[in-house]
Amino acid sequence: MTDKLIIFDTTLRDGEQSPGASMTKDEKLRIARQLERLKVDVIEAGFAASSNGDFEAVKAIADHIKDSTVCSLSRANDRDISRSAEALKGASRARIHTFIATSPLHMEKKLRMTPEQVLEQAKQSVRFARNLIEDIEFSAEDGYRSEIDFLARVVEAVIKEGATTINIPDTVGYAIPELYGHFIKTLREKVPNSDKAIWSVHCHNDLGMAVANSLAGVKIGGARQVECTINGLGERAGNCSLEEIVMAVKTRRDYFGLDVNIDTSQIVPASRMVSQTTGFVVQPNKAVVGANAFAHASGIHQDGVLKARDTYEIMRAEDVGWSANKIVLGKLSGRNAFKQRLEELGIEMESETDINTAFAKFKELADRKAEIFDEDILALVSDESVTPEKEQYGLVSLAQQSETGERPHARVVFTIDGKELVGEADGNGPVDASLKAIETHVKSGAELLLYSVNAITTGSTESQGEVTVRLQHGGRVVNGVGADPDIVVASAKAYLSALNKLHSKADRVAAQG
Repeated sequence: MTDKLIIFDTTLRDGEQSPGASMTKDEKLRIARQLERLKVDVIEAGFAASSNGDFEAVKAIADHIKDSTVCSLSRANDRDISRSAEALKGASRARIHTFIATSPLHMEKKLRMTPEQVLEQAKQSVRFARNLIEDIEFSAEDGYRSEIDFLARVVEAVIKEGATTINIPDTVGYAIPELYGHFIKTLREKVPNSDKAIWSVHCHNDLGMAVANSLAGVKIGGARQVECTINGLGERAGNCSLEEIVMAVKTRRDYFGLDVNIDTSQIVPASRMVSQTTGFVVQPNKAVVGANAFAHASGIHQDGVLKARDTYEIMRAEDVGWSANKIVLGKLSGRNAFKQRLEELGIEMESETDINTAFAKFKELADRKAEIFDEDILALVSDESVTPEKEQYGLVSLAQQSETGERPHARVVFTIDGKELVGEADGNGPVDASLKAIETHVKSGAELLLYSVNAITTGSTESQGEVTVRLQHGGRVVNGVGADPDIVVASAKAYLSALNKLHSKADRVAAQG
C-alpha cells in the first residue's frame, strides 16, 4: 500500500448537484485552475454525457489543466463512456469514471435489473472504457448498502477488465465510521485481486459523518483515495469536505502515516472562489475555512494563544491560506497591474475587450471603495454584468426612496434582450420594492426560496455586500449572486442573475456516485 493519499475533487461534478449550484463553463474552468494550484490529484470536471454544456466544460478543463488528472463521470453504457473519452481527448492525464448501482434496493427499484445483469453491465462498461483510456475508475453506486459477497464478485470482475481505481460510495450518507471502515477492509479481503487497484471512498454527509467515514475507510479499510469537495459542497447535506480531510491527515500524520500533495496555502482561496461562484456561503464556524475557524473570543483562550499559539491552535491560519486576505489594488492601480492580478487569481478573460470591461468596472468600484481585496476582484469578474451581451437581463440603474413611516419606493432601469425598460414599485423595504419593480415587466412567476446577504471582506463598513437569491420555477432551482457596496443594488443584480439562469436552456442530468 502506498503512503500517499490521493485527493479526488468532485466539486465541479457532485458539488454542482446542489440545487442552484450549476456553473457556467468559464466558472468551472476558473475553479479547475484553482484546484490545479491547490495540487489536487484528480479533478472530476463533470458528467460529459449529461448535456452539451457539461461536455464543453469537461473539454475546456481537459484542454487547459496540465498538472492534475482530469476525470469525467459516465454511466455504465457505451454512449456515456464514448462521450467522456471524446471530451477528455486534450487532457495530459485523463480518467473515465464509470458507475452502476449494486445495492438490492437500487438494482430492483431504479435499474430494474437482476444482479447478474448488473455484473455483466459493469464488466462490459469497464472493458469498453479501458480500450479508450488507460485510467479507469469504477464506482459501485450505493456500495455500502450492497450485499458484500455480490459486491466482491463485481469488484473482482471489473479489476480483471482493467479498472485501476475501485470506489465504494456511501451514496446516501447511511454509514457509521467504524462499520464503514470494516466494510471496506472485509471487502478488500474478499476480493482476490484487490491489490491490483487503488481503493477509494466517497461519502455523503446526511448524518454529518462524511469526513469521519472517509477517514475510517482510509485508516481501517486501507483506502488510498478520498473523493471530496471544496466546502463540502453537494446535494442534500453535502459531500466529504476536502479541507477537513486534508488538514486531518496533515495535522495527525502521527496517526494516519500518510502524505498528501495538496498545497494547503491555496485552501482558503479555493473555498472563497467556490463560495462566491455558487452563492453557497460558508458558515462562520466551519472547520478550517470558516470565518471563526481561527478566532478566539474567550479571554482565557486569547491569553493562551498570545503566550504560545499551540495552546489552543492545532493549525496555523497562514498554512491554509488565511494570510492571503490582503489589499492588492486601489484606485491608482493601472490596467497592467489589474491584468496581472487576474492572472494570479487564475482568471482568464476571453478577449482584450473583456479585460477592458472588467477594468472599467474595477475603476468604478475603486472610486467607491478605497481598498480592493482579492475577494472584491473575484466578485467583480463573477458578476455576469461583465459580459452584458450574454445576458437576457441586465441592470442599468436603480433609485430607491426609503424613510421611516413611509412605504419604500424603487425605480429600476434594466434591459431585456438589449431593450431598456423602466420598472417602478412600492414594497415592504427597498429590496422588496426593487425586486417588485423588476417583476413589473419580467413577470417570471418564480418563487423566492432564499435571500441572503454576506460581507465579501470583513473589518470595514466599506465592504461590498454579496447577495444570494435562490429562485424556483417549473422544477428548476437556480442561484443568482450579485455584489455591490450598495446592498439594494447587489440585490437587484443577484435577482437579475438568477433570472438569467432560469432563462438559460442549460440542463443537467442528475447522477450519483
